[in-house]
Amino acid sequence: MPKIQAPSIAEHRELRRHQLISAAMELALEGGAEAVTVSAVAQKAGLSRSSIYEYFSSSADLIADLVVEELDYYTARLAEAIKDATDPFEKIELWIAEGLRYVEDGRHMLVKSLNTVSTPEFRKEEIAMGHRRLISPLRQALSETGIKEIGSAAAFLQSVTDSASTRIDAGNDAELEIQNAVTFALAGLRALSR
Repeated sequence: MPKIQAPSIAEHRELRRHQLISAAMELALEGGAEAVTVSAVAQKAGLSRSSIYEYFSSSADLIADLVVEELDYYTARLAEAIKDATDPFEKIELWIAEGLRYVEDGRHMLVKSLNTVSTPEFRKEEIAMGHRRLISPLRQALSETGIKEIGSAAAFLQSVTDSASTRIDAGNDAELEIQNAVTFALAGLRALSR
């Protein structure tokens, strides 16, 4: 029987799970979602291949965990960026800017890669909930502006940030793209709020 490396079995299991997630994240950052295989994760974590199945039903299940972890990371990053803002337009400005800095630092490529893998059906709601948590502060700020059609305004912002993301990915100056996206988006939102 293998020796546990934590004060309790539950803590040992959590330690092992974290070890596997860390190994999978390293592989995904280095080589994309296709690099995250059960064998590769086991080898990177220094565990047997069969031990992975104690925690995850498949590599797709493991990737679903990576998606959830990245959504949590991104949500926390955006929340930190807007935490001191009180004006809804300032919150939106900070939210857009931080979202585009996430693009600038390349982490979004991990999400794009992970989203190419079909996640298990039983994980889809958890991932959808993560997306809702991510967007919730933005939707709240939009509602505070007095804009009546929140869905339309959110779609408008998505188009602006998608365009800026594409331009940043193409090598354009990120700070200039962020500034332009924020200026354009806020002008449009202010017009919609009247």
